[in-house]
Amino acid sequence: MRRPHLPAWLPLDPYVLALLATVGLAALYPARGTAATAAGAAATAAVALLFFLYGARLSTREALDGLRHWRLHLTVLACTFLLFPVLGLALCALAPELLPPALRSGLLFLCLVPSTVQSSIAFTSIARGNVPAAICAGSFSSLAGIVLTPLLAAVLLGGRTGGFSLDSLLKITLQLLLPFLLGQALRRWVGGFLTRHKKTLGYVDRGSILLVVYTAFSAGVVAGIWQQVSPLRLGTLMLLEAVLLTVMLLVTWYGAARLGFEREDRIAIQFAGSKKSLAAGLPMASVLFGAQAGLAVLPLMLFHQMQLMVCAVLARRRAEDPRPELAADRVAEVSRSSQQVAPQGR
Repeated sequence: MRRPHLPAWLPLDPYVLALLATVGLAALYPARGTAATAAGAAATAAVALLFFLYGARLSTREALDGLRHWRLHLTVLACTFLLFPVLGLALCALAPELLPPALRSGLLFLCLVPSTVQSSIAFTSIARGNVPAAICAGSFSSLAGIVLTPLLAAVLLGGRTGGFSLDSLLKITLQLLLPFLLGQALRRWVGGFLTRHKKTLGYVDRGSILLVVYTAFSAGVVAGIWQQVSPLRLGTLMLLEAVLLTVMLLVTWYGAARLGFEREDRIAIQFAGSKKSLAAGLPMASVLFGAQAGLAVLPLMLFHQMQLMVCAVLARRRAEDPRPELAADRVAEVSRSSQQVAPQGR
């Protein structure tokens, strides 16, 4: 008997399955008492490690080389940190009774996190777009998100994330910004090691995020916050996220055309400006939301899988469009060269 396979156009990220399994584990066996304290301390250390690795991997030289595409990068940053938050506020305002406060906060929070790097590059390459621009746009977004995401969360989410209290600012500095800057400072010495052990460190990345998710969802289970989630509310959340993704895909494509960008640049803008980073968002949520992080990260997890499925279909359709101005062999050459210098990130 042949094993069933998912259609090629319907990718199911194995890591999302691992995240869902971790959520199930937290629901059945949540960390309590001393175990919860130990898991919380380990998660704090894992977040610091993640942002150290992000800083050590981000090539400052590549980012500076991409400044010549400043209009494209500003467009992606505006979509990520301006248009996304505005749409998030509008959706939360239109549906105040449809979602519990924690899910509304999570929906708005997903609109504040930076764009992806790895998947933006992959989809831009498949669609035969400007891959080097996608690399730089994702890197700039990740770098800006270290500062902008916590600040936007403090302004737009207020007391639910601790506001502008000294304690919250200290946590952000110690757990996010300081490790990132330390990684950048040590990149000259540790960059070669990270490159040689890229595969192993990828498991460290993902394992750290799974620990963060387990800790956050365990706290939610112990606090009883999952009683607020019903199938109707979950369906409503997915519908709102589908609307959000659709609007962003349309705006980034047609808006970039109105701004005079060529087709290759429009593809990079669409894929870099319409997606959100699960890897960056989950650790940030654990710092900003604390015990409420369980429900707060659920919208981001769902949006992550949704954007992968939709953008996979869209990228393949973009690749089939007529491209008289750029031969296929040139596209393949650009894609191969960009993959050799692509920074690691999700």
